[in-house]
Parts: sequence; structure tokens; C-alpha cells
Amino acid sequence: MSPRKSVQDPRLVNGVVRLAAGDLDARIEPSEQRDEIDAVITGVNLLAEELGHIHADLEQRVAARTAMLRKTQVELEQMAKTDALTGLANRTLLTERIQEAILSGVDDGKAPAVLVLDLDSFKAINDILGHSAGDAALVEVAKRLRSVVRASDTVARLGGDEFAILLTAATQEQVLRIAQRASECLQESMRIGSETVWAMASIGVCLGTPGYPAEALMRDADIAMYQAKARGRNNVQLFHPEMLDAVRERSRITAELRTAVAGGELALLYQPVVELGSGKVIGVEALLRWHHPVRGTILPGSFIGIAEETGLIFELGRWVLHEGLAQMRRWNRSDPDLPDFCLHINLSAAELLRPDLLEDIRDTLARNGVDPRRLVLEITETVLMSRGTGEEQVLSRLRELGVGLQIDDFGTGYSSISYLRSLPADTVKVDQSLIKDMESDPRQQQFVAAILQLISAAGLSATVEGIETAEQATQLQAMGCLHGQGYFYGYPVPAARIPDQLRRPARRL
Repeated sequence: MSPRKSVQDPRLVNGVVRLAAGDLDARIEPSEQRDEIDAVITGVNLLAEELGHIHADLEQRVAARTAMLRKTQVELEQMAKTDALTGLANRTLLTERIQEAILSGVDDGKAPAVLVLDLDSFKAINDILGHSAGDAALVEVAKRLRSVVRASDTVARLGGDEFAILLTAATQEQVLRIAQRASECLQESMRIGSETVWAMASIGVCLGTPGYPAEALMRDADIAMYQAKARGRNNVQLFHPEMLDAVRERSRITAELRTAVAGGELALLYQPVVELGSGKVIGVEALLRWHHPVRGTILPGSFIGIAEETGLIFELGRWVLHEGLAQMRRWNRSDPDLPDFCLHINLSAAELLRPDLLEDIRDTLARNGVDPRRLVLEITETVLMSRGTGEEQVLSRLRELGVGLQIDDFGTGYSSISYLRSLPADTVKVDQSLIKDMESDPRQQQFVAAILQLISAAGLSATVEGIETAEQATQLQAMGCLHGQGYFYGYPVPAARIPDQLRRPARRL
């Protein structure tokens, strides 16, 4: 047979075409003659069979790799939505499930509820026992929270020591019951190694309504949680719209307070401090006021707390110090014959750790030509009692500088006589709450007299604030109190009126 005839054999041509097209199951039927063409056909069939085996093996490998990739993808997705330490859902997965619960509730009118839990003293566990112990405590907290919810609910760790629980299709009664159970289960002690620790929580609860956005549910539960912290911690608070209004108000005040200094909206009033016997003005306390263009005059109690939380207290404290000492310079220049008196300025706990405080006080005193002995810093009793090494060093340096230190609000904290003797101060300002009922309550009179004796025994002098009547002043003087402050002697007034008060005849008892 010629080569040309074998190439043109239709059986061979069709078989090769099918094989080339990917039909690995195609086979060519050999003839009965078993000639040269049949030998080629047999070779082609063997090649097709081998290619089929290779293809099948390749498909199995591809299928195995695909399955492995899918499994890895699922695991990665799960890892991306799961907290690695506790195995709980993370914020991403929680948000997805809240959105799913909201959509599911559209048809049946049942909206989900969200609980946000923040452990109250978890930092102490980390600080004292170490982070491994802290991690073990978090795992135990997760286990306990899982035990108090239903199968349809989701427990999540939002990060750090903050957790959340999604309750689907639950009544208010059910939600509050689960919240209470969560609180109670965390009040029980836990063993971490050889130590016994507690990880109690402040819990905020937000009950959703149909159409309540997931972000709003989380936000409002978080607001309620901070309300629980503000009310003493280790309790449950249900969100009310008034809470959000308060947060927005604080946010507005914060934004407006940032511009108040540069905008010239802050001012100082000055209230006299006097000798009780003679009525002579021996000092003035600088009292901060915020003259808001819309809200009017705002007292410090409405914004100092916000300033401390946001760090604005540094800027406010710096402004009060600079303005107060600059005013001392103006008084001295305008009337060199004014009697000597001290300027009292309140110093917050946060300001005591301001890095440039000492340098700022020293430079501002020098710039205004004010003797350091004429500046008295009033520091609350609780700050002095809880002072650490850093605060101790600052107080020591202030005393070396010659600045006076006064314990403010004495009687509202927890000083004992032993602490009173060791407090780094020169004088004590007794809080006005202690003399409020003194005129009508003999026992209160005895109590105030005893406090004044203790202050004297500690080698300190006392100033009583809040004196409003001549009778109070007379009683305090009889008890040995030397100095006082209050509406009986003078209201807080602008700087321009202080020279007249310094020169006017003393108000003797």
C-alpha cells in the first residue's frame, strides 16, 4: 500500500480529527486486514487512551485544588469575621447579622436588640497579672456570655474588653432578662491560674424598631453602655433618646469650646478671700466663665468635665493662668499702692501632669513680674490623695518655686488625719457643704469645729468657702477659723471692681 493511500484513509482521518478536537473517548475501528493503516490506527487508539488517563488525572488534581481553594477561602472569610482569641463573631460579622435580622424583621414586625458590654476593671488584670492572664479572662467571659443567650443570638467581641450581643426577635422583657443574666454571670469570680479575678461589666441595651439602622443600633447601645459606666459601673442601662440628645449636646459644646479661647469668649471673674476677723481682702479666686454668643454665660460645671475628657483642659488651664497673672500685672501697674494679695487659681488633675506646667508657671510669673508667693494653686483633695510619683514631683517643684498650694473641696473626699499631715499643701479650703446646716444643727457645728481643730493640728491654716451670713462667719471665727470666702463678703466680679474691694473699709464682724 502506498503512503498516500494510508493518509487518505477516512477512518484514520476522522479519528485523528476527533482526537485533535478533544474527544479523548474516540476510538478508530481497525480493519480485519491488519495492514499498515491498522497498525497506525492501533497506535492512535493507544495514544488516545493514554491522553484520557492523563486528562482524568489532571481533572482530579484540578478538582482537588479547587476544593482546597474553596475551603481556604471559606476559612479566610471565617477568620475575617471571627475573633481569633475567643472564637466569637467580630464587628464585621455582627454588623452583617444585625442587618440580616433587620431585614427578617420587616415581614413579621420584630426588630432585633443589641447589647454592648464593656468590662469595668479589665485593665487591672492585664497590668497586675499580665496579658496572658488577660487573654484567659476574655476567653472565660466569652464562654459565660455564650451560656446566657439563645441559639439564634450572636455574641461578638468588638475589640479589647468590649463585647456585644445580638438578640433576634426578642421582647423587651426577654432582652432585659438576658442582659441581667449576662451581668450576673460576669459578677462571679473566675480563676486565672492561681489567682481569683473579677470581670464585671457595664451594659448598654438598645431595643430596635422596624427600620432601625444597624449603625444606629450599635451607636445607641454604646451610648447606653457609657451611661451605665457614668452611673457607677456594673449595671445595665436601657437606651433612651434623651441619651443621644445629651451626647450631641456634648459634641456641640466640645466643638464650640475649641473656638472659645481664640474667639475671646472666655473671661475671669474674681471672688474675694478675706480675714474673718478684720474683713480684709487677702486674696481673690479666679473663676472661669464662658460667655457664649448664643447660650449666654456658661458656668464651669457645664464644660470642665468635657474639657478634661477631650484634652481641652490644657488649653483652658493655660489661658486661665496667663490671663490671671496678666491681670495681676495690670492691677499693680494701674495702682501701685494696692495692698498685697494672692491670686488663687484652680488646677485640675489632668493639668498637674501637663508636661510644660512648671516651665509655664515660672515663665508666666516672671513675664508679669508677680512674686511666686502671691500665686496659690487650689488642688482638690481627691487629686492630692491619689497622687502618683509624677504628681508628687510636680508638687514638690511647685513648692520649691514658692507657689502656694491649697487643698480644695476638703471634706468631700476621703482624707484621714494621718493623710492630712502628709499632704503637700500650705492651706486647706473647707467645702461649703460642711457649713450649710451649721446655724441650725449643733452637731454640725461640733463637726466643723473638730475639722478645723484637725487642720490646725496638722500645721495648716483653713479657709472656709460658702459663707453667706454673718452668723456663719461669727461661728467660724469663734471656732478659730482665720479666713473665709462667700457671698457674705463678696460675689464674683469683673477685674475692674477688685481694686475698689481691696481699698474699701473692711467688713468687720
